[in-house]
Amino acid sequence: MKNMVYIQSGGPTSVINSSLYGAIKEAREHRDQIGKIYGSLNGIDGLINDNLIDIDQESNKDIELLKQTPGAILGSTRLKLPKYYHDPLYVKIVNTLAKHNIGYIFINGGNDSMDTCMRIARLCEEDGLDVKVIGVPKTIDNDLAITDHSLGFGSAAKYVANTIAHIAMDARAFKKGKVHIIEVMGRNAGWLTASTDILPEEFHPDLIYIPEKKLILADFMKQVQQIYDRNGSVIIALSEGVSFDERSKKVKTDSFGHPQLEGVSDELGSIVEEDLGLPVRTVELSVPQRACAYLISKSEQQESIETGRRAVKAALAGETGKMVTLKRVSNNPYKIEFELADVSKIANEVRMIPQEWLVDETRLSDEFREYVRPLVEGEIKCEFENGIPKFSHFKKVKVK
Repeated sequence: MKNMVYIQSGGPTSVINSSLYGAIKEAREHRDQIGKIYGSLNGIDGLINDNLIDIDQESNKDIELLKQTPGAILGSTRLKLPKYYHDPLYVKIVNTLAKHNIGYIFINGGNDSMDTCMRIARLCEEDGLDVKVIGVPKTIDNDLAITDHSLGFGSAAKYVANTIAHIAMDARAFKKGKVHIIEVMGRNAGWLTASTDILPEEFHPDLIYIPEKKLILADFMKQVQQIYDRNGSVIIALSEGVSFDERSKKVKTDSFGHPQLEGVSDELGSIVEEDLGLPVRTVELSVPQRACAYLISKSEQQESIETGRRAVKAALAGETGKMVTLKRVSNNPYKIEFELADVSKIANEVRMIPQEWLVDETRLSDEFREYVRPLVEGEIKCEFENGIPKFSHFKKVKVK
């Protein structure tokens, strides 16, 4: 009988722990095939450094609370594995797998995490190890290839849309207010920023800028001035990855070579203040976009749990080097089916918003709104204590 290990990787989301919950529940129904349920602390680092915990030592209450616990309870990492399998890091991973009799690995993450999933699957295959490796999709950016949507996006989109609705109500209370530039996560793809297009007219942003379309500064400034003259305020939803010619900040990169682009709202805000003389308020939504428990989409929570379950079922069926994907069958009623795709076709790929869904800087298409709406629907029953959501707290008993 083999043991399993679950890995969380990349940027956390409000539902990443729901997928872990689903995997735990499914694994416990197959004790004849799965012995111990382990968690790898801080992503792949846990396998490299033999830093695993025994999830079976956690209380049932804390397991149940995973469904409303944001962040990554096992800890995460953005470590990029070496290209060549003779690297000492891979020797450490193989030693950890052998030491703990691990036969099933589940890697919950986004584009870069699927690169890790692909490399570990190939490592096991090349070394002749009887280990099944399955990817579980996660990213608020919604840019994973092949799958209809990425888990984490729906709840993040729900948070962004609701937050901008509240900002709009506040901003439009004044006859002469400010230019509000609201910066939303999204390095290469603008799914999250574009999701604000589902808002009704009274809350809707005046302008929506995403990485799929370059911002022409002269046109931007003209639009801002015209809207302000007409309405007395401007609401702009802006992806952090939006580029424009005058952007001069020095961009840092992460371990995968991706630019870290936070701060575009401040840059544009300064230009608007200096060139147009208008009052500006910049808002960087930052971490709360991916870490809000009480705005978790019910539909997404359910899909996240089921995806964790499907990953375990796939591994037990002998699948490896695959990621669980979601295929949309219909919008009305909303229905999806679960499938598997080769992780090599997903790793490091980026899925952008289709060009036919882009209308202009004020709107997207009806098709886009039909795509997004089911993903943000439904409210979970969030358990509170003294006005604060209750979160799971693992004891994290180390495996010797």
